[in-house]
Amino acid sequence: QVQFVESGGGLVQAGGSLRLSCVAPRAITSVFNPLDMGWYRQVPGNQRELVASITSRGHTNYADSVKGRFTISRNNSRKTMYLQMNSLKPEDTAVYFCNTLRQTTDYWGRGTQVSVSS
Repeated sequence: QVQFVESGGGLVQAGGSLRLSCVAPRAITSVFNPLDMGWYRQVPGNQRELVASITSRGHTNYADSVKGRFTISRNNSRKTMYLQMNSLKPEDTAVYFCNTLRQTTDYWGRGTQVSVSS
């Protein structure tokens, strides 16, 4: 298995919070720490978009649509990345994926569904 495994999605009301987790596959745990990583989301019919990124050194960047509401972090010892999502909006509804910033094809997992009701 070489895909990242995402979890933590669910159905929440607008204004609520969720914390997503992304676990690196065993095949790449030895090289996870130097990887620049990102959280992506996709709505059916739309292209996948990058919402947050974190470099190997911990520098973060956010899409304007989530800035101030989402926080990306990583725990290199656990080979895990997180996305804390607060003040969720209905427009945040999507399937959320994690991958390297190079968007390595083989690493795409199944994603985790986030649904926000108004």
